[in-house]
Amino acid sequence: MTLAQSDAILTWTEPDPVPLRGTLIVLPGRGESPQVYERFGRRLATDAYRVHVVEAPTDAAAITRDQVDGLLATADPERPVVLVGADAGAAYAAHLAATTPAPFTALVLAGLPVTVSAAPARSWDDELDARSSCPTHRARISRAGVRPAELFADLPAEWFDATTPERISVPVLGIHGRADPISPVDEALAWYARVPRAELIGIAGAPHDALNDQTHRTVAASIVLFLERLRAGGDLAPIAIAETL
Repeated sequence: MTLAQSDAILTWTEPDPVPLRGTLIVLPGRGESPQVYERFGRRLATDAYRVHVVEAPTDAAAITRDQVDGLLATADPERPVVLVGADAGAAYAAHLAATTPAPFTALVLAGLPVTVSAAPARSWDDELDARSSCPTHRARISRAGVRPAELFADLPAEWFDATTPERISVPVLGIHGRADPISPVDEALAWYARVPRAELIGIAGAPHDALNDQTHRTVAASIVLFLERLRAGGDLAPIAIAETL
């Protein structure tokens, strides 16, 4: 497994000589740099999924779009190519899926905001609580990787067309903290219910950044299960089935 950096894109590759199983393109959230997703990238790359992390769309949506388009053009078309969005990155990924022909296989959306308006601004300590309860991740983003207070900035209205959920044609996996104070889970549930092919996993006790909370191993495992089902066929048939005892 190796890390590469090019034009502000961070990439974790599958370990040699394990064959590539798919490609993930991660769109960060408000105030986040690609480095925030190092732990996520390493973990998924271990399972032979190549992980690219691009610029946050709230920093420069045009640059993010160019980076995503470039990665889509070079990804292996014989294997799943999945957009993974967190916070504003999730909103932007959903917007792309609803408004452009989908050269990707599926979406994974974490902490999806469903309205333009942001939560009221808070102190840095309160922002940390809203983002993650994981001590390791809190320490990391306190040192670098996150610009304080940007989590409380409004989002572009054009990303929130009322018909967006119904217009997404690819399968969607939602990951949402059940204690999310930024995007309440009930509001997210109503959004996902309108997507033709969507599954929503609620993470018990998790705040907004469900990818990077204390349960990040469970979340990563849930995403891998979704990816493996995706590889097996478009009907997303279950692989691991709980038997009745």
